[in-house]
Amino acid sequence: MSDRPTSLTERLTQQLAFVIEIDKLKGVLRQSLLADQSRRENSAEHSWHLALMVLVLAEYVAGPIDTTRALELALTHDLVEIDAGDTFVYDQEACQDQDVREQRAAARIFGLLPDDQQAGLWDQWRELEAGETPEAKLVRVLDRLQPLLLHDATAGVGWQRHGVRKSQVMKRVGDIERHAPALWPLVCRIVDEAVAGGQLMDD
Repeated sequence: MSDRPTSLTERLTQQLAFVIEIDKLKGVLRQSLLADQSRRENSAEHSWHLALMVLVLAEYVAGPIDTTRALELALTHDLVEIDAGDTFVYDQEACQDQDVREQRAAARIFGLLPDDQQAGLWDQWRELEAGETPEAKLVRVLDRLQPLLLHDATAGVGWQRHGVRKSQVMKRVGDIERHAPALWPLVCRIVDEAVAGGQLMDD
């Protein structure tokens, strides 16, 4: 009984250190603009947006979905960006060492937590990277769809800024065609209209 408060205090200290550390995700800027074009989205906002999309759009990925698990994946999937930064998906050079940077980041950030919770985050991380469970497929689909919707809402400003081509976008959104075919016509319409409007370069 005498050592119980000490154990709880140590555990809580670790948990609070993690809670304060993840506040840094709010300062990691992504390439996507907010829908009102006022500024760039940050990674914490992206994770929140993705979590709400899980609640609204889960029906478009086949199979029974464990919503709680999908929310866990959505809310934690970009924590590594605190250290690794947001790697622009169309920057081939930056993508070369992305896995190494993110693994290192995961080890440090997850390591702030008590062992059991640290192991839980590693499980979520590996599940999403593997992309095999219905929950991982759902989150990966929505993680591809969310920036596409923002690019559509902002007239492709981000695409134009970086000279992105249609073939690059279509490769990036492949998970949507594979795992959420009901959403594929929407994707094709957005891309085709962006090309026709000069917002996205054709190949």
